[in-house]
This record gives sequence, structure tokens and C-alpha cells, in this order.
Amino acid sequence: MRVAINGAGIAGTALAWWLRRYGHEVLLVEQAPALRSGGYLLDLWGIGYDVAEKMGVLPRLQESQYHVEELRIVDRQGRVCGGYPTSVLSRLAKDRLLAIARSDIAAGIHGALDRGVETIFGDSICAIEQDESRVMIGFEHAPTREVDLVVGADGLRSRVRALAFGAESKFDYALGCHVAAFELPGYRPREDSVAMIHGAPGRYISNIPLREDRTLVFAVFRDKCLIGEVPSNASERKAALRAIFADMGWECPRILSAMAEIDEIYFDSVSQIRMERWTHGRVALVGDAAACPSLIAGEGAGLAMAEAYVLAGEIHTSRGNLAAAFSRYEERLKPFLTRKQKAAEKMVGAFVPNSAFGVAARNFATRLMRLPIFPELLMGRYLSDDVELPEYAT
Repeated sequence: MRVAINGAGIAGTALAWWLRRYGHEVLLVEQAPALRSGGYLLDLWGIGYDVAEKMGVLPRLQESQYHVEELRIVDRQGRVCGGYPTSVLSRLAKDRLLAIARSDIAAGIHGALDRGVETIFGDSICAIEQDESRVMIGFEHAPTREVDLVVGADGLRSRVRALAFGAESKFDYALGCHVAAFELPGYRPREDSVAMIHGAPGRYISNIPLREDRTLVFAVFRDKCLIGEVPSNASERKAALRAIFADMGWECPRILSAMAEIDEIYFDSVSQIRMERWTHGRVALVGDAAACPSLIAGEGAGLAMAEAYVLAGEIHTSRGNLAAAFSRYEERLKPFLTRKQKAAEKMVGAFVPNSAFGVAARNFATRLMRLPIFPELLMGRYLSDDVELPEYAT
């Protein structure tokens, strides 16, 4: 089949890899002018790790991983009040866990793609017209094309989803928080193997060392902390972050001062995408476009890779019967993704507590992670996937 995939992130590149393996003609479309760089660090484990191993890209990803040895929580004076070594998470994941930047996963998979995958950068699918036998797709810049299948792998704010399924408001499930992230070059102080975290009621901010003397600042805060309208540009985002974090103590004044010198700030709501169906006619969704579990779930990248693996495998197994492939794709993964979303929703209170007592309780719980048994009790269920990936014949 001829398949057009909108989005060259983790879900899109993984799906392109599997579809090419099964002999399909793949067009990968990415709105950015090149593969995206930067992005916050995430942990890859569970079924996503398994899929990376099946693809043979695991060694490539391991070369790009970060070795953060400790998560250290500090109070407003910088005194340690919680945290634990990351080795406890590795043990829970049976040493099958990578700390890696989102963009490095996508780049690693894209680098492994068959040369037969055509990639268009600086463009996006902007029109979809389908019937029982084909799909006509329009682009912002390229000429119209006819394909057999369109896949939206274009993230939380999916354009393909909007075109084929309706307005985002029908599917967006807000968790009551916003997230901001930006990179600071040459930021000091810095410990190369330690992620520093400081929290207050309704707010959380951290700095994480990256390569090339860059530091990632990652912040999450309750919606009630945001005064006025959601900021729409870098200047407004800086003003909002200064208002939210100026009184937090610790290194916040230094971070906010350094923020004045940068141009790019990621800023968005912490949301999930909840849909009854991930497919419609000859259009399908994967990754965050289909079932974003939110950053609080901590497994979005791995789940996207698993969705790509199963969708491609079911298309291959169905031998052209897309309705059957789509049905099995949803049956295999939708209950599992729903459980992940509900678990993430319950985690919001622990991730960004609303009260001083909640912050203290969260910090105390992280200290327990240094003791025997408690890691399994506190985090074991979040680092295990209660679904088994099917095996597909090639």
C-alpha cells in the first residue's frame, strides 16, 4: 500500500520503519524544516524498550542515552529534602531502561529507515478526502497525492485528527496543569549526573544536565497558578513563568534571569487524548494523536512505539483488509492505554501536590525509595506493562 504519515516524531518514524519492513510504500511528512532537536528527557522502558530491541535500534539509542545518577529534591534554601538514586528505577525495570531525549529517539529511528522512505520536511497534510478505495491528501506546499492510507502521528495537537475526526475539544482531557520547558546554555551551578528538583504547593521546577553544557529547565504547575490568558508567544511565556516562580526560592531567581536570554520556550497544557476510536475509514492515528497519556504517565514514547508496531503488524497480517486490521489494533491496545491514562490521572496529586503537606509527603515518599521493598511498593506497578506484544510473521 501507499501510506502517508503526518509527523516524523517517534510514532511516525517507528511506523514508517515497520511498514517498510513489510514492503509498503511510505511517505513521511514533517512540518518542521528538519528533524526536531531538543525536547525534555524521558525514560524508555517496558514494551517500548521491547519494540526498540525488535527493530535493532536499541544500540543506537543506548549511544544517545543520558546517565543521570540521582534525582535530588531540595527546599527553597537548597537543602536536600528528598530524592533517590536512579538505579532503583533501573532495578524495577530489570535494567531495561534508558534516560534519553525525545528527539534522540526519533532521530535514532529515522537514521535506521530504509532509503525507500520518502521524507518531506517543511510541510504538512492540510486536507483529506477519502472514499472506499483511496485517499486524496492536500499539503500546505506540495502537490496533492493519492494514497491508500493516511496516518496521523502528529502529536497532541494532531492536524490529521482534526481533519478526519473533528475538533480537538472533543478529545482533549485536561489534567489541570501546564508544563513549560526550555534549555539554558552554560547555566551554573551544575552537577553533570544529578537532576535537581524543587517543589512548592501547586508548582514544580527542575534542572537537568544535558550534553554540550546545556541545562534543561522543566516546570509543571497547576492551572490556578496561571494568571490571565494562556501565553501565546515567548515574551508572554517568560512573563507568566516569572510571575509563577519568582517567589519559589532555591535557584529560581537565577533560572528566570537566564531565561531572559533565550528565544524558545515550550509551553502547553498537561492533557490526555481520549477517543472512542483511533481509526476512521482509511485514516488511523498513533502515538499522542490517538491516546496521549500525558507527560505524567512517563511512558508516552514507548507506548507510541508499541502502537506503531501493532498497527503495522495488523496491517501486514490483514493482507489489505484495513477494517480488520484497525479493529484488531484497537482491541489489542485500547484497554491497556485506557488503564495507563487513568493511572496517570491519579498521579497528578503526587506529581504536583496542592498543599505544603502534600509536598512534604511526596518528598518523604521519595526518601523511602532508598530502602528495600519500598521501590516496588511505590513505583513497581508504574514500571510494568500488563500487556503482551504479539509476534508478527515477516
